[in-house]
Amino acid sequence: MGQILNLGGGVILLVAASQFPEYTQQYVQRLGGAVDELRLVAADFDKSAQSVGLTRQQALDSMTGNAFQKARQRDMTGTFARLERLEGDLAVLEGAGPFDRLANVTRFSDQGIATRAWQDYRPALPLTIDGFIFAMGGFLAGFGLLRGLGLLFGRRKRPLSEVTP
Repeated sequence: MGQILNLGGGVILLVAASQFPEYTQQYVQRLGGAVDELRLVAADFDKSAQSVGLTRQQALDSMTGNAFQKARQRDMTGTFARLERLEGDLAVLEGAGPFDRLANVTRFSDQGIATRAWQDYRPALPLTIDGFIFAMGGFLAGFGLLRGLGLLFGRRKRPLSEVTP
């Protein structure tokens, strides 16, 4: 029974890990699109600020007249911070291979992008070397994890000398 569970765990993680390269590719594509759109928003804001002789920061600082302006100031400050963060993520992830992406897995942290990428993602049979390597790594991790748990919490076999006929 234990071997079946170990094998099952290996197969489950084999399937999951084999999808990592393709899912991260989908995420990076969406990340690039998000960065492009945020750059347009930032450029539009900067253009409006320049048209009245202000820098971006001066324009933000001037948005204090009423509750709407304060809310808009907060929103735009958040937009600029998100753009900066996503540009940094894209710079690291764009053109990176699956192993570099795994090493930078914390760069896949934007919930909106991750959710939309997952909603549109369709698992597929990985026919690349990268997919195969991730699949085998997942299998070994799943098999080893369940085997290790079985050894840790499983029943101990008694030596033959303790077994009574």
